[in-house]
Amino acid sequence: MDTHFGNSAASRDVAHLVKPYTNLKKHKTVGPLIITRGDGIHVIDEGGKSYIEGMAGLWCASLGFSEQRLVKAATEAMSRLPFYHQFTHKGHDLAADLGERLKALAPVPMSKVFFANSGSEANDTVVKMVWYMNNALGRPKKKKIIARQRGYHGVTVASASMTGLPNNHRSFDLPIPGILHVGCPHWYREAQPGETPVAFADRLAAELEARIIAEDPDTVAAFIAEPIMGAGGVIMPPETYFPKIQAVLRKYDVLMVADEVICGFWRTANFWGSQTFGIEPDILTCAKALSSAYLPISAVLVNERVYEALEAESDRIGVFGHGFTYSGHPVPAAVALETLKIYEERDIGGHVRRLSPRFAEHVAAFRDRPFVGEARSVGLIGAVELMADPEARRPFPASAGVPPYLIARAQEHGLILRAIMDVIAFCPPLIIDGGGLDEMFARFDRALAETTDWIAANGLDRPA
Repeated sequence: MDTHFGNSAASRDVAHLVKPYTNLKKHKTVGPLIITRGDGIHVIDEGGKSYIEGMAGLWCASLGFSEQRLVKAATEAMSRLPFYHQFTHKGHDLAADLGERLKALAPVPMSKVFFANSGSEANDTVVKMVWYMNNALGRPKKKKIIARQRGYHGVTVASASMTGLPNNHRSFDLPIPGILHVGCPHWYREAQPGETPVAFADRLAAELEARIIAEDPDTVAAFIAEPIMGAGGVIMPPETYFPKIQAVLRKYDVLMVADEVICGFWRTANFWGSQTFGIEPDILTCAKALSSAYLPISAVLVNERVYEALEAESDRIGVFGHGFTYSGHPVPAAVALETLKIYEERDIGGHVRRLSPRFAEHVAAFRDRPFVGEARSVGLIGAVELMADPEARRPFPASAGVPPYLIARAQEHGLILRAIMDVIAFCPPLIIDGGGLDEMFARFDRALAETTDWIAANGLDRPA
């Protein structure tokens, strides 16, 4: 055992665990922040220090960290039916009830719901369903999936291939064949000089159409997109982007897949991000806030056209040969059902809408700060993008370590946030109130001021 951290949970963590999204070598000396308790929007470490969890964990703990109704729902479900499966014509009432509820809440009419255990599994399932569907329809060449640069769809083999972030591909031998990437709809960083958001959206739609034509429309099956790109940097598309993209997809019979893993369940001030950005998906994936992250569960919603093909092909073969032991597990299903009840009974959507202007005002207040290039938000998700030269849109070199320094300063002030390349992301639990928002941003303000002084003192704003 590594004894660098003494006889502690941190020591056991370093000695025994492979840590996700971590520099494994550096972890031996840096070690983990060990969280032992949760209370509302706060988490408490093993030393008793409390932090505002400004990322709701990993964009997911929408109801905070101490919702006793979810604990009770899990306990009761565990006592009644601790496990059952969905294979070979079997099931249970909780999965059936949850499927019915999700269909009723869908942004467009959907036919059926498939359950998995994570966003990655859900998006991997989408790839297999799309391939299966086109085989059923006698279109064996129509298999390519188009995703976007800086998009994030998971870390399993197919979902990581759709993810458009280099570190999810490097040394993993990804992406797999048949997964393509087109431009990122980040107007601030990707627009040409003088290009308006409308013109930028026009150009991206034209580029998508040109790519489909170049690949041959008979080989392109689906386009997958997050309404807001989360792990790619909280990137919000121009208002006209998705309507124009979908017009291209309809023209070439390409399915629209909405990845709602982060945006679903009121994060954008609508129940679905698809409603916020005018998306009409053929397939929708969701996870995270489906259970407020209290237990792992995800879902894939498919429309009737997709389901009819799956049904026909399974009949031809004799089985739909896909699924997970824990698909629709009764305990996470019970927690998800209770989560949906809480959203409705407590009017979480109304709460988010009422709080969104205050959140937006806080985020926008940082636009005029030194080294801030852009500040943006929708609902209760937002970002501050750091720039060495905001006017020239010149970022800091990665080697300068500016975003990690700022995150470390925020943590010292009792605030957990996330740095994504040049972006500092905000995604607090949806239950946060006005006072909690004020305090969260006050702590960030202190951390940003200290980082600004550190940048200037070290000359990090000067060109290399």
